[in-house]
Amino acid sequence: MLLAEGVFLCTLFWGVCWFGTGSDEKNIRNFSSYPEVVQKIVILRPELAGRIRRRVPVVVFANNLLLFTVLLFALGLLTRQEEFAGNFLNTLLLGQALNLFDLLVIDLLWWRHTRRVRFTGTENQPKLYADPGKHISAFLRGVVMFLLIAFIDGYLLTKIQIGG
Repeated sequence: MLLAEGVFLCTLFWGVCWFGTGSDEKNIRNFSSYPEVVQKIVILRPELAGRIRRRVPVVVFANNLLLFTVLLFALGLLTRQEEFAGNFLNTLLLGQALNLFDLLVIDLLWWRHTRRVRFTGTENQPKLYADPGKHISAFLRGVVMFLLIAFIDGYLLTKIQIGG
């Protein structure tokens, strides 16, 4: 069941990434994920510069923490165990598997090599998108975030009473 949940999560995340890219309008939503060199180019384009939303990193982390706590809690209901350790480990495995999938498959293999995430005028400059720094730092933040989520969901899944 845990493997099926992992495949579901990775497929869902892949879909969100795919449908959230493909045009300058969509790509600008994830402006902070782009390498600094690309950000500098985009900032100089008046038609895009006004659409850039600067997000406070702590707020982004908190929003992701809440989103994935709820999502992994819901999935945890399907594999819920009586003991904290089992719930903690299941949640930790799911979260870190998704985090690793995001880094290796989505970020390093797909994102850095697809034209889908490139801004108009930079489609033929793949080297601008090759720097893995932002992706690796996001992965490291994800390690911490999913560890926190595993503690939270592990506790909640152990304490809830299902049924009569």
